[in-house]
Amino acid sequence: MAKIKICGMKRSEDIDFANKLNPDFIGFILSDGFKRSIKPSIASELAVKLNSSIKVVGVFVNEPIENTELDFIDIIQLHGNESPEYCSKISKPLIKALTAESFERIEEYEPYVDYFLFDSGCGTGKVFDWSLIPKTKKPFFLAGGLSAENLAQAIDKIQPYSIDVSSSVETDGKKDFNKMKDVINIVRSKNNG
Repeated sequence: MAKIKICGMKRSEDIDFANKLNPDFIGFILSDGFKRSIKPSIASELAVKLNSSIKVVGVFVNEPIENTELDFIDIIQLHGNESPEYCSKISKPLIKALTAESFERIEEYEPYVDYFLFDSGCGTGKVFDWSLIPKTKKPFFLAGGLSAENLAQAIDKIQPYSIDVSSSVETDGKKDFNKMKDVINIVRSKNNG
């Protein structure tokens, strides 16, 4: 039963799409300097409009810890070089993103995280070699170049707790309702299959 997270939400239309399609999680990029970055004040306004059944993930990259302490976030995702010690200070449920270069450090992080996210990089939209995914007892999100074309294979082969998409459900840099719907339908049909 794979769950689905749509990351990089920025507009009120994105929230409308999510409310119609009901993914399990949506993500706001709350650190500056990324294509889908959004100010916490705007994210907070958008989060109020979101169905309460959808969890809000706040994505941070190398932020001071106090910047992550926002009321409207259900889960914190750390996508930078945050140390295990930093992770130990987070009070909310925590997703720690690791890339192939940091997979060997997984045991250092395991005591402090609730989930891992395995990715090819920070919003690269590229698939990585899934055979490199480390063993862990923690549930994990799979990201990096997932789209309607390879989702079914990813779920069959990797059996992630959740898949995580962003650029593959966009057209011209904006979230696309039909692409979001296609991806969600694929995940749900796998779950029902």
